[in-house]
Amino acid sequence: MKKVTIAIDGYSSCGKSTLAKEIAQKLNYRYVDSGAMYRAVTYYMIKNGILKDGAYIKQAVVNELPSIEIDFTFNKEKGISETLLNGNNIEKDIRTIEISRQVSPISAIEAVRTKLVSLQQKMGTKGAVVMDGRDIGTVVFPKADVKLFMTANMNIRAERRYQELLSKGQNVNFDEVKESLNRRDYIDMNRDVSPLRQAKDAIVIDNSELTREEQLDLALDIINQKINKLATL
Repeated sequence: MKKVTIAIDGYSSCGKSTLAKEIAQKLNYRYVDSGAMYRAVTYYMIKNGILKDGAYIKQAVVNELPSIEIDFTFNKEKGISETLLNGNNIEKDIRTIEISRQVSPISAIEAVRTKLVSLQQKMGTKGAVVMDGRDIGTVVFPKADVKLFMTANMNIRAERRYQELLSKGQNVNFDEVKESLNRRDYIDMNRDVSPLRQAKDAIVIDNSELTREEQLDLALDIINQKINKLATL
């Protein structure tokens, strides 16, 4: 069976990462969480005093990029990939509301995107990879075999994110989470470098009313159809 490259783009809290992980597990593919990579850079800048309350000096961010190495490790006990920053596991640290509030401005810096896109492309050179983000099908893998674009109703997205943060013991309120998502959507869609766009050949999945199982079945059906079509060429 042909090993394909799968690109999943879409808005925050649309279940991109959840779906990508499940697809990778089903197909025995490598999963790369591009969003975690941008969160890792944001975390690094905060911890090193370069980013504070969304404010930063661009050149200071650029100067630090050579000191940043990002990779992933598979946690067998949890069955998930976890993010490593310079060899340290920071998976829990990058999933906070503080990082969510500040990741979009850092993600909009051209030098940051250039560095991480290069890393992502290297990770996917051999195929058999599932990657999710906001510019995977348009910039990172414009020739991906399968492109999916995830969307959902804003209130549903905010509720999902709210419940996720509560389950992690974070003290947040629904309106704060919804405002954060709206702000991030605006920045992601309006930045000059690699804005969030639906690739022309992407298949849209609106999962507002879909269960995780239904979403996975739909995605796998799309992928298998593509694999079967490629096998006949």
